This record gives sequence, C-alpha cells and structure tokens, in this order.
Amino acid sequence: MILQASRNAGVPHWRREEQLSTALLAPVRSWLLDDGSLTQHLLNTGKQFSLERWHQCWEAPRPDERKLLQMPLKELAMVRQIVMRLDSNAVVYARSVFPISTLNGPLRRLRRLHNKSLGAFLFSRPDMRRSPFQIALLAGDAPYLPESLHQDTEAWARRSCFEVADKPMLVSEVFLKDFPSWQSATPLHRSRRGQVSATIGRFRS
Repeated sequence: MILQASRNAGVPHWRREEQLSTALLAPVRSWLLDDGSLTQHLLNTGKQFSLERWHQCWEAPRPDERKLLQMPLKELAMVRQIVMRLDSNAVVYARSVFPISTLNGPLRRLRRLHNKSLGAFLFSRPDMRRSPFQIALLAGDAPYLPESLHQDTEAWARRSCFEVADKPMLVSEVFLKDFPSWQSATPLHRSRRGQVSATIGRFRS
C-alpha cells in the first residue's frame, strides 16, 4: 500500500469531460475539447515549432494509467515525456504511455520516435480511434509537471486513450501559460467524430 500511495503521488484530479464541459467558459472549451491534431494546430500558428524529448524509458506506469489501459499487473510500459515549443517557448508538456504489448509488429516504430511528433503519426492513420477526454486543472507547481516547467498560473490538462491497429496507448497534455489558444473552426467533437469512441479507455471518476 505504501508503494501504491507513492506511485499515485501528484496524480491530477482527472474528471470526465462531460463533468466539466458545461462549466468551462466557451473560449476554453473551444480549444481544450477540440479533438483534432494538436501538433497541426501549433504548426498553423506560423511560429517556429519544435519538439524536445525529455525522457523515455521502460517502467511501471502509474496505477491510474494501468487501469485505463487495462494492462496486466506486471506489464511494463514505455513512458515518453516531451515538450512542444513555439519560438523556443515551452507551450505543451506531454506524457505518453505505451504498453509493451502495443509496441510490437507495425507499431514497433514508435519505440524510436526520438524528437518526432507522435500526433503526426496518429492522425495519419485511418484506423486511429480515441476516447473522450479526461480533464484536470493543475496548480502551476503541480508535481505532475517537471520542476523546470513550473509556473505562476494554473494549467489545464487533458488525457485520452488512443487505439491504432487495436493497440492502446495513453496521451496526456498539459497546456502551459505560453500556449496560444484558438477558437475552434469546427463544432466540438466534429473534426474526427467518427473516430471518438467511449468504448476506449473506460474512464471512471
């Protein structure tokens, strides 16, 4: 129990999007719940986009991540942490969890993403499906964020399970204070509506 408590330390209070969406101000809801490609949105800003891989290793995922991905108790995952930048300013921190059973066959290439975008790969796949979002509002110095990214304002975060070739992975994104929000050009959950499935990652509060 002590080990599990330690593994859960600093876990955001994730809530299903339907628990928050009506309470979110429209400008925030517009971009936070947009299910299009975040990488493409950042490229569309016209600023210099770059991606920096901070950390990647095989480890036991957090208990809440294991539950969402329905992983066997002893299965390891590749955990990848990256920062997206615009004009050298950090705008998004992302944590991705890939069960070892996912990274075989056609998805083995994901072991070697290095500084390449996972989103570019996911949104190029016609068989990609994703779950509805879970949302959290983090303190600027939340333990979930690397210390070097701590800030003096709160940060919105979201996470979603993806499936490609029927293999699951979990992607969490934290939007930092320099993130350039936008007004979604399409109604919420219309950009890839046919690929959003509540059967993926059975979120529970």
